[in-house]
Amino acid sequence: MDPASSPHHVVVVGAGFGGLEATRNLTGAPVRITIIDRRNHHLFQPLLYQVATTSLATSEIAWPIRQLLRNREDVTTLLGTVTGVDPAGKRVLMEDGEAIPYDTLVLATGARHAYFGHDEWEPYAPGLKTLEDATTIRRRILMAFEKAERETDPERRRARLTFVIIGGGPTGVELAGTIAELAHDTLPREFRNIDTREARVVLIEAGERVLSAFVPAQSAYAKSALEKLGVEVELGRAVSECNAQGVVYGGQHLPAKTIIWAAGVAASPAAEWLGASADRAGRVMVEPDLTVAGHPEIFVIGDTAHVTTPEGKPVPGVAPAAKQQGWHIAATIKARLKGGSSVRPFRYKNDGNLATIGKRAAVIDFGWIKLNGRIAWWLWGLAHIYFLIGLRNRLSVALSWLWIYTTGQRSARLITQGSAQTPAKPK
Repeated sequence: MDPASSPHHVVVVGAGFGGLEATRNLTGAPVRITIIDRRNHHLFQPLLYQVATTSLATSEIAWPIRQLLRNREDVTTLLGTVTGVDPAGKRVLMEDGEAIPYDTLVLATGARHAYFGHDEWEPYAPGLKTLEDATTIRRRILMAFEKAERETDPERRRARLTFVIIGGGPTGVELAGTIAELAHDTLPREFRNIDTREARVVLIEAGERVLSAFVPAQSAYAKSALEKLGVEVELGRAVSECNAQGVVYGGQHLPAKTIIWAAGVAASPAAEWLGASADRAGRVMVEPDLTVAGHPEIFVIGDTAHVTTPEGKPVPGVAPAAKQQGWHIAATIKARLKGGSSVRPFRYKNDGNLATIGKRAAVIDFGWIKLNGRIAWWLWGLAHIYFLIGLRNRLSVALSWLWIYTTGQRSARLITQGSAQTPAKPK
């Protein structure tokens, strides 16, 4: 195809919520789209913790990108890893050496784990951003019980039955509550040498309260609900050490063999690719219309972008915000193609905050109404089912939750990754 005569080429890097929303809303526009992702699936990240804690299977929260876009003949899907951007040449640089030209570029590359300068902690405290992360954590949780069943030393057994979650945001709270229910409700009748109800689940938060994005009363409710599930909530004490033996926080050492990191994220290296200004988390400081300073043809959205409201408050890195940004840039691109030249500032509409605490409680803050407890949990579930893709997945997840709600049993408890035996150290 002659580039001079071909339609306007939009390259979208990242098939998350923002990238897919931009692609969907460009339907019918006089463009051709190339969407690039290093994985072949779109992931519903808000429910990723449920894969890690054996409530859902991987196929229930992820969909092949090609399947989602199979009816879009204007879209080409590429599986590959982007390693840089050449803004002067208007090219996306790939790991295999290929360079893909663009007229408009959308960077929706998401975020990764941030260990606050202690990357050496990652092998001991994996984070939760991908399906691979979820299956790794699921394996560690299940193997902890399996190894405790065979452990004869009481101290080592206690360490194996101690689960530490670092970070009291929604992910940390949701993980802690579900692990506690797994130990107290699902597993007790399945082991003979241990009582899984003796497992310790410890949630460590450096701040003064969990769920800091919610009002203090809801944070207090979440803490109380976690403690009723048996979770030990430690506030105001940051972790200073993390290794194979456990964690150190507030000067206290806690032996633990299963540690999960939910304390912080850092943006993808998009700012480095562009040579753009970034905040402390590495997010690109974008213009009000979500473009990069000096490059109106480059948009950055989602967890990769530092976006503020007109009041100067940061837009949260949540799925609804990314979807709104995807819709916004699609509308901007279409307006430009029609000859529009005015800047279209992005306006974020806060749809509210939601977090669940186990299988029967949640907190919801819609601004105009705030709910705690069982009603909030049902609304939380309905909201998440609504945003899932496809009738089959909605029905499957709804049935899984109903089964867990009524029986306490979680069926996605297969140890399918890695070896059950610890490999011998090389001599």
